[in-house]
Amino acid sequence: MTLHRQSLILTENCPIRDVLDRLGDRWTVLVLHELAPGTLRFSELRKRIADISPRMLAQTLRHLEQDGLVARAVFPTIPPRVDYTLTPLGQSFFERVEMLAQWAADNHEAVKAARKAYVAPGPHTPK
Repeated sequence: MTLHRQSLILTENCPIRDVLDRLGDRWTVLVLHELAPGTLRFSELRKRIADISPRMLAQTLRHLEQDGLVARAVFPTIPPRVDYTLTPLGQSFFERVEMLAQWAADNHEAVKAARKAYVAPGPHTPK
């Protein structure tokens, strides 16, 4: 690793850390996964990701919109209709994350088995 690259990774202004800290949370990939096929309303997203709270979904969507990955369209109906769609930047990001999501699905059972079989080191065992 070059000195420049090493210093970039260790600084607070590291672009990798800046972007992935935001996009590597618990919900972002799931929201992007649901939006990848097309536009959805908030309530549709909420149904598809059943264990996310409305507050956390709203916060995640707000962050994705702020980062330019999701576009929000409000329609003047009663009640107002709000649609969410991946932007080209969001689609580009999801294309790269999709392989990771597929790996997680393909290897979920093996990871669960490894977790179950894991024995934590004792207090005097080197890690």
